[in-house]
Amino acid sequence: MATPADVQVNIESAAPGWGQRFFAILRTLLSRPAHALGTLLFLLFLLLALFGPLLAPYGANEQIVEDARLAPSAAHWFGTDRLGRDVFSRVVLGAADIFALAGVGTLLAVTIGTSLGLLSGYRGGWFDELLMRFFDSLLALPALLLALLLLGTLGPSHAAVLVVIVVVYIPIVARVVRSVVLSVKTRAYVEAARVQGESAARIMFREILPAVLPVLAVEAALRFSYAIFLASSLGFLGVGAQPPSPDWGLMVFEARGAVSQTPWALYFPAAAISLLVIAINLMADGLKRVFQVNLD
Repeated sequence: MATPADVQVNIESAAPGWGQRFFAILRTLLSRPAHALGTLLFLLFLLLALFGPLLAPYGANEQIVEDARLAPSAAHWFGTDRLGRDVFSRVVLGAADIFALAGVGTLLAVTIGTSLGLLSGYRGGWFDELLMRFFDSLLALPALLLALLLLGTLGPSHAAVLVVIVVVYIPIVARVVRSVVLSVKTRAYVEAARVQGESAARIMFREILPAVLPVLAVEAALRFSYAIFLASSLGFLGVGAQPPSPDWGLMVFEARGAVSQTPWALYFPAAAISLLVIAINLMADGLKRVFQVNLD
């Protein structure tokens, strides 16, 4: 006769591992052409960010004076800019900066926003009201305007752009998480955990957070795409990354003055921004479908 311990072992052995879950999610993402295209493009850009120094034939700021303003060719796949810098190398090496800046900013915004959303939604009362009204005041300002106000105080730098991304997107993430918490905290298993005397922190992160994760995964992907666009926009306006950084937005800004002579120096970084943002949005739509299938 099987004991409860044997049953528990069998259940745990039958549960899918993290590797199986990952490949199941990947299969679902690749099951539709649009989601597959977005996922594959995102993975391609991720590989460029990780292995860019091995793939770039030239340095980000290496000047080849005799090759200045050359059109795309076998020697320079994306051509060269007016200073003789290889545009392909700068686009490839700039991917790491974009992923690091937008990725770390999104990670911090999602982590802090999730914690505040859990606490606000679970606790309620005056704390919830005060925090949400503060976030509403931040959300009343357009994201780019709020970013410019913050950068006017902090000054243009990578660290300042990172702070801007965190501050701009914390309220959005917190409100999304709070809305899910409000619908989950009244469920029977949460009430049972409260009756059993579990601490508020354990209830929030052990009982409520798993129900928030599907929505949070999609929201994090969307925030990441918006963070890339925001960082590139700030670079284009000249208040984000500073020369000679291979930031894609800054590359577009520097190339626009000579667009009649070297249009490829503008079009390729602009295309990289567009493709990466579109890819992440398509992948986020696929993630939404994955979690809907799992929840159903």
